[in-house]
Amino acid sequence: MSPDLRLEDLRAEVSYHRQRLDLYRAKRYGPRETSAQRLRELERAYASAEARLKAAAAPPPPPEG
Repeated sequence: MSPDLRLEDLRAEVSYHRQRLDLYRAKRYGPRETSAQRLRELERAYASAEARLKAAAAPPPPPEG
């Protein structure tokens, strides 16, 4: 997989997790009960996806030598 396609996949994954997190946060204002544990899971999934994207987008380290 080319680096550009990999970055696009990671961007899509970050967007997906951000949307799920935003929807769940909005749901907390509704009449139904929500789970703090589920919110933490969604926050972790989003943070993990964002970290993978940042790592993939970072420039490679300079060669040692």
